[in-house]
Amino acid sequence: MRILVTGGAGFIGSHIVDAYLAEGHEVAVVDNLSTGRRANVDRRATLHEVDIHSRELEPIFAAFRPEVVNHHAAQASVKVGQADPVHDLEVNGAGTARVAQLAVAHGARKLIYASSGGTVYGDPESLPVTEDHRIAPRSNYGTSKYAGELYVQLAARTSDIEYTIFRYGNAFGPRQDPHGEAGVVAIFAGLMRAGQPCTIDGDGEQRKDYVYVGDMARANVLALAAGNGLVANIGTGEGTTVNHIYRVLSEAIGNSIEPRSAPPRPGDVRNFWLDCSRAKAALGWEPTVSFEEGIALTVASLD
Repeated sequence: MRILVTGGAGFIGSHIVDAYLAEGHEVAVVDNLSTGRRANVDRRATLHEVDIHSRELEPIFAAFRPEVVNHHAAQASVKVGQADPVHDLEVNGAGTARVAQLAVAHGARKLIYASSGGTVYGDPESLPVTEDHRIAPRSNYGTSKYAGELYVQLAARTSDIEYTIFRYGNAFGPRQDPHGEAGVVAIFAGLMRAGQPCTIDGDGEQRKDYVYVGDMARANVLALAAGNGLVANIGTGEGTTVNHIYRVLSEAIGNSIEPRSAPPRPGDVRNFWLDCSRAKAALGWEPTVSFEEGIALTVASLD
């Protein structure tokens, strides 16, 4: 089938492109390369270096006529979102509204949307966090990603298009940017390989849900044939501490430099992990790559 992937040159998006190509689908990628990289895109996919707000986007939809639109293009930095909430909403809210509008106008049967399990729920009232948890984001980014969900659901209510919404945990794996403000695995790996000390905030015992990017891509493949009307968490169902990440990475890379300590980050949620039983029931999906296996794959990709 014909699948258009926005943000397909990015970390998560490029793995989804690879997974679709491996299944024999025809894939077009839309990415403005602000954070994505041309080298991430398999040559079998057609890359359009276009912003989702650009006038050039509609002709791409009209020519390709995707059967499925997978929307991963986003302003993905919580820090940037706090500094510029208008830009954050323009990309994640209005940008999603435009992609949904074009998907409907050009006959796509389904829209798959990447949301954020780590930010739309806010402070967890209980763990693991289910999809029925109240929506109470504590950041502009979380608010804008949830706005995107509402636009996707609005499109489905007012047209024939179907949707699947994924609320992701913390992704890690090959191609993640070690110079970004998010992605502790990539940041630590980059510092260790450069012979520089890592910085651990607080006591390092804060626990988050880290899911290997290949498992996330597989969920997007399954959503091609199932999960209509589904909002589902994609994670591991358990928390991994920063100290454990540091130890596993140090062993895999051969790092012997002691980490630095820093105060806890203001406003950071200490413990957060996702209940993913809905994705298993609706899609037959569950994570298959353990954290340790995912680290080994990530480190091997750096050589």
